[in-house]
Amino acid sequence: MKSNPKSLTQRPAWKALAAHQKKISKLHLRRLFAADKKRGDKLTASGAGLFLDYSKNRINAETLKLLVQLAKEADLRGRIDAMFKGEKINITENRAVLHTALRAPKTAKIIVDGKNVVPDVHAVLDKMSAFAKRVRSGAWKGYTGKRIKNIVNIGIGGSDLGPVMAHEALRHYSQRSLVFRYVSNVDGIDFVEAVQDLNPAETLFIVSSKTFTTLETMTNAESARAWLLKGLGGNKKAVAKHFVAVSTNAEKVSAFGIDTANMFGFWDWVGGRYSMDSAIGLSTMLAVGPENFRKLLAGFNAMDEHFRKTPFEKNLPVLMGLLSVWNNNFLGAETVAVLPYENYLKRFPAYLQQLTMESNGKHITLAGKKVTYQTSPIYWGEPGTNGQHSFYQLIHQGTRLIPCDFIAFAKALTPLGRHHDLLIANVLAQSEALAFGKTAEEVAAEKVADWLVPHKVFEGNRPSNTIFAEKLTPEILGALVALYEHIVYVQGVIWGVNPFDQWGVELGKVLAMRIAPELESKAEPKLAHDSSTNALIRRYRKLK
Repeated sequence: MKSNPKSLTQRPAWKALAAHQKKISKLHLRRLFAADKKRGDKLTASGAGLFLDYSKNRINAETLKLLVQLAKEADLRGRIDAMFKGEKINITENRAVLHTALRAPKTAKIIVDGKNVVPDVHAVLDKMSAFAKRVRSGAWKGYTGKRIKNIVNIGIGGSDLGPVMAHEALRHYSQRSLVFRYVSNVDGIDFVEAVQDLNPAETLFIVSSKTFTTLETMTNAESARAWLLKGLGGNKKAVAKHFVAVSTNAEKVSAFGIDTANMFGFWDWVGGRYSMDSAIGLSTMLAVGPENFRKLLAGFNAMDEHFRKTPFEKNLPVLMGLLSVWNNNFLGAETVAVLPYENYLKRFPAYLQQLTMESNGKHITLAGKKVTYQTSPIYWGEPGTNGQHSFYQLIHQGTRLIPCDFIAFAKALTPLGRHHDLLIANVLAQSEALAFGKTAEEVAAEKVADWLVPHKVFEGNRPSNTIFAEKLTPEILGALVALYEHIVYVQGVIWGVNPFDQWGVELGKVLAMRIAPELESKAEPKLAHDSSTNALIRRYRKLK
């Protein structure tokens, strides 16, 4: 994958956007809506069951035209095609990027290194389905003959955040006779609290690590094995009845005590943060069942097809990706608040933090040059009205520009009185308040004391998107996740960075492996770090 030889800031569309931003910098959303009574109908798009209203962004027709031109100058269409064809666009690791193959139909043909990978994908799905049916029905028995009632997923990063988010998001569809817990942090508290009320004879562990060497995951897995053996009399044969693996390292899986017949594989063209719809989603399938998991995959695929085929002007990931570039690089916004008005999506912002910031938190372009512009903004958020009584004050009246993505559903999965109408009233009110604010004249008209008027003024002109769907289903969750996956790719193409590696994660890991023996050593270690780190190691050794 080659970067455009002309640097981003020297491209005609970028220069035109910079000039355009200065020209419309004083333009308020109040004026934009007043000038076009149908703006709220025009600046919308839909696809894969999602409806997007992006009319409350600080843009006009010229902005959109220039953003689309920027995408064309970056060869976004060519880059999209390259990804879907299986070209090795992850150039620093010489890998294809094919999370889209994980949800491709059986009839699809996607070639990587001369081989159609789709049959392998569906073989793993079928194996997962057969296993899930055995566990959910009670046919799979533990070492003592008891049926499994508890599932503990052990992973970290993409092997944890995706499954946790999906379980919470699809809890409405889950088999409630099964208890699900998730362990990721190497902090022992995470494991101890996850299993303290569980019966080892009724507990199944899923260990998710591609290499079966990930420090945090394997530390927790070894503690899980010790806990299980202690509870079941110490016979190592018990491990095979209570552990399965999501990995590609059969040798290490077998050495751990897991039957490799219960090892579910995936491929090096699947990045961790793009893997929740691979075998990494085994806990999700166990929770909601194979049929609902396949509906989840269908939703992913529907958004993939929308992204691949829809003209940029109506393409949801393209529009949201370009608008984020506009807000980030031309309006100076440094963060994006993702605000789902659906409590089942309470872990969705946390999931997006890895997806977005691990992908595009880069300072070197594909051409190996240092960037001269901002790349990934900071993504964060909380569900529903909770955030309104927390950080919305900063969004409404603070000094920072914080674009917002509101996510809402027309139908509640758990209808209760007037709760859902009040919830939707709040999401609509927030986007309206952020856009239009409240002027000093409007405040004064309410007979507010003169000295108090400035405190009650809302400047407005805060940009937001609103994403609507009928209700949160497995299909819609798939479409929603794929939407943000492709937004990330659009951003990466524009910024000329590689969204599919994560070298920034490595240095801290390497240093931790060097420091751990120095903390554990009985003899006083010879330290060669900086003076701060050396002093902190000595202090820890003294206090522990």
